Amino acid sequence: ITRISLARLKNAKKNDAGKGKKGDDGLSAAARKQRDAERMQEKQKKSAEGGKEETKSK
Repeated sequence: ITRISLARLKNAKKNDAGKGKKGDDGLSAAARKQRDAERMQEKQKKSAEGGKEETKSK
């Protein structure tokens, strides 16, 4: 294997690793912000429900 092909393989691995980090999904900033807000509300709702159930069982 030549140096050029090794460099290409290494660069391809870097590019693949970077793709997973972004998680852009092709959404605009406003759409991404809205989606994140909805997810946070769901998480908070679940955690609030979970906390209530624990106090009842004691």
